[in-house]
Amino acid sequence: MLLSTQNFQQDSQLKTAVLQLPGEEIKLPIVSGTEGEQAIDITSLRDETGYITLDPGYSNTGACESKITFIDGKNGVLRYRGYPIEELAEHSTFVETAWLLIYGELPTEAQRARFRELLTEQELLHEGMRHHFEGFPPHGHPMAMLSAMINACACYHPELLDTDLDPDRFLTAVAILMSKVRTIAAFSYKMSLGHRVEYPDPALSYCRNFLHMMFSKPHSRYEPTLQVVKALSRFLILHADHEQNCSTSTVRMVGSSGANVFASVASGVCALWGPSHGGANMAVIEMLEKIHKGGENPKSIVEKVKAKKFRLMGFGHRVYKNFDPRAKILEKTAAGLLSTLGVADPLLDIAAELASIALTDEYFLERKLYPNVDFYSGIILRAIGIPVNMFTVMFSIGRIPGWIAHWYELYHDPDRRISRPRQVYTGPTRRKYVPVENRS
Repeated sequence: MLLSTQNFQQDSQLKTAVLQLPGEEIKLPIVSGTEGEQAIDITSLRDETGYITLDPGYSNTGACESKITFIDGKNGVLRYRGYPIEELAEHSTFVETAWLLIYGELPTEAQRARFRELLTEQELLHEGMRHHFEGFPPHGHPMAMLSAMINACACYHPELLDTDLDPDRFLTAVAILMSKVRTIAAFSYKMSLGHRVEYPDPALSYCRNFLHMMFSKPHSRYEPTLQVVKALSRFLILHADHEQNCSTSTVRMVGSSGANVFASVASGVCALWGPSHGGANMAVIEMLEKIHKGGENPKSIVEKVKAKKFRLMGFGHRVYKNFDPRAKILEKTAAGLLSTLGVADPLLDIAAELASIALTDEYFLERKLYPNVDFYSGIILRAIGIPVNMFTVMFSIGRIPGWIAHWYELYHDPDRRISRPRQVYTGPTRRKYVPVENRS
């Protein structure tokens, strides 16, 4: 099988590529994105030739066309609906950014006010649902609780499970997911400690309300500083979407079956739970704890990294071949937060020194091993007081609007088809069944 480069170049004006196969050739359409991306459409390949493509991990496979998020990994660019992530992190809020991702435009003042009202209306959990937490053991992982409770939430809103959601009901579903996920997360944390849950306060903003439910106590109300609230808001904005990653692709695959938005989002939580995906910022803190307990200094760790005797977590990124643009924002956010809080934490000191070395050492610069978003997000969450086992839950809260946006985009795609990847079978063939008494 050969994709002819010459024919590709000649036919690019006609927007086709020529694939040469044994005894035949086929012309395949070239699809161009608005940012100049080029893709070869192989939709008809199997039907016309019997061949499929093999791409483990889907690194070279475009599963959809999308208008939501654009990434240019080579140049360190990330945009939501065309807006640079730097501008949104500086000037927008998480609630406003969520609306942008889901609906494609920044909300008007009236839309933003209505959305906030709905988020406030939907912040409480049904008391029957609250009792579900008692069925989980105190040491149960909060991601297990989160995915289970999102699905349970759907049971309390059967009117939102139809395959034909009108705009008003969809907006209600969005508000339920975005608002209740905070309450579920905070309740799971309190239950794990054996503490009384703190109910949401309708007078508080999205981020302040979450922090209140997490850290307030019956006789001691938590009042976060503006720096803490801003850091949390930026964390959520920067994690709100990241194109066709593992969890987002999972949401779209589950949604392609016609599954409702609650089930689809819950599947995203399960995918994000994996240590190779949402657990990366946890790995950063675990690495820093290992360094601290071992009594080693960052300089000696760097030398071990160069000798391939130590794996440095939170550096480099599969997509970004330059500096992760989210990391640049969170680097400044982390520095400001630590300075304001005056936090004395040996782990954060180690992190700061590692980052400083990596940003000036030729070994890291040549290999483009810059601190990534997971490195700084781990530092920020620890400084705020979020426990390590809640890090992936925080990622999930941020990613909810992105998952919803992709489900909604797929839902409105007139060409939507149920996802059905193919495979190249490599197992045994033409075997004959032998009764158990005759098996040696």
